[in-house]
Amino acid sequence: MYSMLISIVALIIGYVLYGRFVEKVFRVEPARPTPARAMTDGVDYVVMPSWKVFMIQFLNIAGTGPIFGAILGAMYGPSCYLWIVFGCIFGGAVHDYLSGMLSVRHEGKGLPDLIGYYLGSRTRKVMLFFAVFMMVLVGAVFVYSPAIILGDLVGGGTKSATIIWVGIILFYYIVATMVPIDKLIGKIYPIFAFALIFMAVALLACLIGKWPSGIPEVWDGLANRNPAGGRIFPCLFISIACGAVSGFHATQSPLMARCIGNEKLGRPIFYGSMITEGVIALIWATVSSWFFFAGGNAEMGAANVVAAPAVVTNVSRYWLGTMGSILAILGVVAAPITSGDTALRSARLMVADALHLNQRPIKNRLAVSMCLFIVTGALLVYNIADAQGFNKLWGYFGWANQTLSIFTFWTITVFLVEHRKGTCYYLVTMLPACFMTAVCVTFILTAKIGFRIPQDYAPVIGAVTFALSACIFFWLKHKKLGSNASA
Repeated sequence: MYSMLISIVALIIGYVLYGRFVEKVFRVEPARPTPARAMTDGVDYVVMPSWKVFMIQFLNIAGTGPIFGAILGAMYGPSCYLWIVFGCIFGGAVHDYLSGMLSVRHEGKGLPDLIGYYLGSRTRKVMLFFAVFMMVLVGAVFVYSPAIILGDLVGGGTKSATIIWVGIILFYYIVATMVPIDKLIGKIYPIFAFALIFMAVALLACLIGKWPSGIPEVWDGLANRNPAGGRIFPCLFISIACGAVSGFHATQSPLMARCIGNEKLGRPIFYGSMITEGVIALIWATVSSWFFFAGGNAEMGAANVVAAPAVVTNVSRYWLGTMGSILAILGVVAAPITSGDTALRSARLMVADALHLNQRPIKNRLAVSMCLFIVTGALLVYNIADAQGFNKLWGYFGWANQTLSIFTFWTITVFLVEHRKGTCYYLVTMLPACFMTAVCVTFILTAKIGFRIPQDYAPVIGAVTFALSACIFFWLKHKKLGSNASA
């Protein structure tokens, strides 16, 4: 309990101090017209109230990430608190803020275009395919999980019921990604975001009011309490993504970069949304620690090891009653649906930008959207037929998500090298870039879905990858500066 409260205070201090420092590094220009004002089109470029932009940004990047990820991460023990706090302040919030503001400075362009501008056209082409495929994966995952839950609630849990709900959710996606952003997303998503925040605040109040004993604290030791789930490094850093660092966020920030009315709003909207998500992750990590390690499961008569959605519904129903159950449904059903929707909207905009296809005519939106939905549907049909389809889909999604953050971090690092010449400000993203590169390389080499190298080698692989990444960066930086000087 004390670890959670100290961690929440640390996140707030991190927002005030480090967030302000990162804002200073970027150099905001309040008088500079944002894309929403300079390129208004009534569809994607629309100025919206700052509170609404914050709520949509928060829900877009959150979904069930800070809930499910924190539950899975809590199984590793109190080390999850350290990753959420340090990962969020120095990694995820920096990643989200600078990628969002970089999009603001580049006409609201999507991540592939930003990567191409700073890392080269070849990298842009690769990342365009990777990012669009990642968005399709997100769309598929966030159709599949709520469809399973709704199929259990209304349909007896049969495969046919799941397929019906998949069709209903996909139809909603088609409608949502076609209409102007302020007509549907701008009206109902803030409500879902409020429900997600209210649920977390209610659970925080229950934790403080009940003050359950036995929840492991950081000073009790950082030993791995979930050996069946793999080593803390790199598995914890893949499990808790949205509550600490998530590459998916950089694909969502451009959506709101097209709706911000002033650059000075970037810190509360982008950096602040990530800090808020970190707070929610801390609350759910503590709730899960109580459930797994402090007798919470026995107290409520639940199984010791259950799936993350079951933890959410059990805890919410037990502590929050009927209202908690309703909010749990909103959390595990509505939240992933909204994230999947905006993921496919992002994919549409990426493809449209690459093809230079004007998105104001509805026929152009429909042409791009239908291609994406066909691929998403095919991916879902293939995985629904496999009993382990969802687990496989989630595993690849988790690795791809963090891999995307690597390219975002390196893109921002190159921007800072060019934007703040003669300084070392690029270290604010270069160090997280090296760390996440080490995490992703180590995971894919040692994981069951990867090359299955014995996990005992993970620390060595991670250290070598970190050092090699830093050396390559400094070599390329020196080479580029040398060529500029000779020119």
